[in-house]
Amino acid sequence: MLKPLNEHVIVKPLSKEEKTASGIILPDTVKEKPEQGEIIAVGPGKILENGQRALMSVKIGDKVIFTKYSPNEIKVDNQEYLVLNESDILAIIE
Repeated sequence: MLKPLNEHVIVKPLSKEEKTASGIILPDTVKEKPEQGEIIAVGPGKILENGQRALMSVKIGDKVIFTKYSPNEIKVDNQEYLVLNESDILAIIE
């Protein structure tokens, strides 16, 4: 299992629709990277100047929207995950 450090989170990307509204199937080469995902691991929080940790505003299981070019991609056991900073998360999907 992956354990993020500091203010990092691990996100499992949510797959986007693989065909257009008119029924055209999109090949992998034209699909954009997902900007939504489900958080599967959360770091302990950023260390503040006073030595304490800031509380994380997201938790495991949250579905989130994040900035398009911020995540780092990693692959573990043939599963793709994204690692990003909490500050790159724009919103929680409720």
